[in-house]
Amino acid sequence: MRTIQGGLLIAIEGIDGAGKTTLARGLAHELNQRGIEPLLTKEPTNGPHGTALRQSATTGRLSPADELKLFIADRREHVEQLLRPALDAGRVVILDRYYFSNAAYQGAAGLDAAEILAQNEAFAPKPDLLLLLDLPPETGLSRIAARGDRANAFENEANLTRCRSIFLGIEDAVRIDAAQSAETVLSEALRYVFAAVKKVTQARLGPTAAADESVRQFLGPAVDRDSGKNERGFND
Repeated sequence: MRTIQGGLLIAIEGIDGAGKTTLARGLAHELNQRGIEPLLTKEPTNGPHGTALRQSATTGRLSPADELKLFIADRREHVEQLLRPALDAGRVVILDRYYFSNAAYQGAAGLDAAEILAQNEAFAPKPDLLLLLDLPPETGLSRIAARGDRANAFENEANLTRCRSIFLGIEDAVRIDAAQSAETVLSEALRYVFAAVKKVTQARLGPTAAADESVRQFLGPAVDRDSGKNERGFND
C-alpha cells in the first residue's frame, strides 16, 4: 500500500444534495485504481453520539447548542480512534462532511460560526484539502426528492441558503460547481487531489527534496499520464 508521510486528509463539504457521498466514493475508487487504499469515512459516525444526531434529524431537532455538543463528542472519538492513527500511518483519509458542516448548520441556527471552527480546530486536524461542492439550495432539494428521500428538519430552502452562505465564507475551501455532472466534478476534484499531494510532499520533505518523484511514487504511473492537465491552473 502506497503511503505519504503524515498522511493526506481530504474533507468534502456542501449543503444537502450537493453530491458529497458520490464524490467521496468516486475519489476512493480512483485512488484504489492507482494502488492506494484510502480510508473513506463520514460524519456523524455510527457511534452513539452520531446515531443520536441522525435520529434527531427525523424525530425532532435538538437545540443548536446540544447538537454541537454531540457533534464535538462524536468527532473527538473519530479523531482519536480513526483519523489520527490513519494519518500517522501515512494513509489518505477521505471525509464525507467534517467540522465545517457544524459551522454552517449550527451557525445558520444562530451559533457563532467562527467560534465553532475554533472549538473544533483545537483538537481536530485541519484538512490538507477542503473541497466545497457548491450548489443552489433549490437544486439540492430537487436531487433529494428525485432519489426518493424525504427532506428532514435541516433540509429546507431558507436554512440551506444560510448554510451555503457560511460555507462560501470559509477560508481555504476549494469551490467546485456541483451543478455539473458527477463525472466532471470527480475529474476536477482529482486534479486538486494531485496538486495537494505535491504540495504536502514539498512541505514535509523540504524544498530540496524530489517532490515530483515522491508524487509519482505515491500516485503511480497515472500521474505521468495526467500531469499536463493536473498541474495547470492550480496553485501548488
